[in-house]
Amino acid sequence: MDMAQRHETVPRGGGRKRLTAHDWADAALTAMGEGGLAAVAIEPLAARLGTTKGSFYWHFANREALIEAALDRWEQKSTESVIAGLKSEPDPAMRLRRLLAEASELAAEDPLEVSLPASAGHPRVAAVLRRVTERRVGYLAQLFIELGFPPDEARRRALLAYTGYLGHTQLAHAVPETLPAGEDGRRYLDSVLDTLMTATPGS
Repeated sequence: MDMAQRHETVPRGGGRKRLTAHDWADAALTAMGEGGLAAVAIEPLAARLGTTKGSFYWHFANREALIEAALDRWEQKSTESVIAGLKSEPDPAMRLRRLLAEASELAAEDPLEVSLPASAGHPRVAAVLRRVTERRVGYLAQLFIELGFPPDEARRRALLAYTGYLGHTQLAHAVPETLPAGEDGRRYLDSVLDTLMTATPGS
C-alpha cells in the first residue's frame, strides 16, 4: 500500500478525521518552519492534528521517517511542482521571468526556505538541500542555454540568479521593508533578469 495514501482506521461513528501520511508530513513542515527540526515532536504534532500518537505509528516507524517524508514533500511542492507548472510556456525568457516571480512570491510566504538551510547539519536536511539546489540551478542553467548562452556561461548565470533569489528570500523574511513591493517589486525582479539575460562580450 502507498504510504502516502494509507489511512488509519477510525471507529465507526467517530468524528475524528482520517489522517494520511501527507497530513503528518505537512504538519511536520509547519513545525519546522516555526521552530526548526527541534519542533518536530510526535505528541505536539498529534495535538495539532487532533489525533493520538497511535495515528503517527500507523504511518511512520519513527520520527526520522517522518522528517524524511516531510522533506520529500517539501522538495516536491517547492521545486518539482513549480518547475512542472512552467512547462506550458514555450518561451524560455518568459519561463525564466515567471519562475523568478513565482518562486520569490512563494518563498516570501514559506519560512522553510530560511529555516531548512539553518538545519543543514542534519544529514537528511543536507541531502535534500543538495538535491533541491542542484535541481534548481540545473533548471536555471537549461533556461539560459535555451536563450543561447554556452553551457559554462549558462551555469554561471544560473548560480548568479539562484544566489540572488536566496538573498532576496532572506531579506523578505528578515527585513521585508527593504524590498520594493507590488508593481515596483515586479519591475525590480524584471530588471535583475534583464541584466542576467543580456549577453556580454565573450559570452
